[in-house]
Amino acid sequence: MSKDVIVIIGAGGIGIAIARRQGFGRTVLLADFNEATLASAALSMRDAGYAVETQAVDVTSRDSVKALAARAAELGSVMQVVNTAGLSPNMAPIEGVLKVDLYGAAVVFDEFGKVIAPGGAGLIISSMAGHMMPALPPEQDQALLHTPTEELLALPFLQADAIPNTVVAYMIAKRANHLHVQASAISWGARGARVNSISPGIVVTPLALHELNSEIGGMYRAMIEASPAKRMAPPDEIAIAASFLLGPDSAFVTGSDLLIDGGVIAAMKTGTLATPD
Repeated sequence: MSKDVIVIIGAGGIGIAIARRQGFGRTVLLADFNEATLASAALSMRDAGYAVETQAVDVTSRDSVKALAARAAELGSVMQVVNTAGLSPNMAPIEGVLKVDLYGAAVVFDEFGKVIAPGGAGLIISSMAGHMMPALPPEQDQALLHTPTEELLALPFLQADAIPNTVVAYMIAKRANHLHVQASAISWGARGARVNSISPGIVVTPLALHELNSEIGGMYRAMIEASPAKRMAPPDEIAIAASFLLGPDSAFVTGSDLLIDGGVIAAMKTGTLATPD
């Protein structure tokens, strides 16, 4: 068994699809906030012959993420880190979405940037939502790029009274993910490692089905209908792209975002589909 370790944060559909594609012959450290989900996913992978270790994690707690990074380093060379943790707009208030999707993502970049091995790669599963809103003012981009992680949620433009709803909060958080990838490309690069993001469209996962059956489900169905692909994607399609970004064929790719949305953003940019607000 290789001593190479891959860390998957989030044991949902996309996380497990990536874990199965990347993990055979390596040690998979699988982490999730929901311990029942974590145990079930780990069992299914072990039954399929994977070497799986588990640890509960709360990405909004630096101590929790630090403990996960330490555990990964104890298991071997941390070669791949994939963060799929996130809350959708219908799952939490504005503050909750920002704490998990923006602050939590930044904490993962920080802590795993300290243990990633030379030649390693990181990946965050962001969202096409980061491409939906107009460009932020330059000073806000700079603030998201350079503000220390522990001060991010105190930025004036991230306060709940400055954000109209959870959909906009989600879009800002995902835009911040893209910026944090750029910032982390520099710090991770100093260790000889790379970091990128994928921005999926609507993927067939329990979370997506939750959104489709919520009060904002109509917005999701309109996106599918207006897109050139006119369908959702299975998690395996995202895992294929992740395999490229995590592997040696993308050695010149870092600080980048790959949009995989079936053309939803193209429909918005061309006026075929209205932008959510």
